[in-house]
Amino acid sequence: MHIVDGALAPEVLIGGGVIAVAGLGLGLRKLPIDKIPATGVLSATFFVASLIHVPVGPTSVHLIMSGLAGLVLGWAAFPALFVGLLLQAVFFGFGGLTVLGVNTVNIAMPAVLIGLTFRGLIARSTPKVAAIWGGIAGAASIAVTTIFVAIALGLSGEGFIPAAKLVFFAHIPIMIIEGLISAAAVFLICKAKPELLRTDTADIAHEPAFDASASPQTATTAHEASNG
Repeated sequence: MHIVDGALAPEVLIGGGVIAVAGLGLGLRKLPIDKIPATGVLSATFFVASLIHVPVGPTSVHLIMSGLAGLVLGWAAFPALFVGLLLQAVFFGFGGLTVLGVNTVNIAMPAVLIGLTFRGLIARSTPKVAAIWGGIAGAASIAVTTIFVAIALGLSGEGFIPAAKLVFFAHIPIMIIEGLISAAAVFLICKAKPELLRTDTADIAHEPAFDASASPQTATTAHEASNG
């Protein structure tokens, strides 16, 4: 998933850098104080999980855990994953500094999109159903990331198209593994600290709804109480 220095066209690097800066700014604005510890934990999880690379032809595969970051952090996944990528580039030479913006977008943007798509579903579900949605989200995040990587490579020249196609198929086993890990993590979070996966919309959805079957007298009393 880490595109290396020198592989991308200048316009792709510039575009990725601009989007990454915008994502970081939005992510920092939307990072609540109470989720800073979770942000650090998920950033470290990404950093460690993606250190183990398995070579597959001209590319390599590794775990990312970006789906879980997106589910818990939303837009704050941008700064969390950016820090992990920066440290990997500086200390281990994974990716590179010139492609840091593109790599951040390729990994963080799918995480955000997956979070926006699945957080509400998970927050309204039982732990077992939430685990299923979490597994789908974890696998889908890898799939979308491979598409982003393929687009970045494809925009940099036709010579990268075969590698772009290989990226997706090489990561199918990773999709399965991340799906299983994400499912287990979501189940555990729902049992131990469900507020990590809660959204404002989900909170509203959990409020008592008006019972249409209630008697007129009960409804009138409830209405008066709410106005009193």
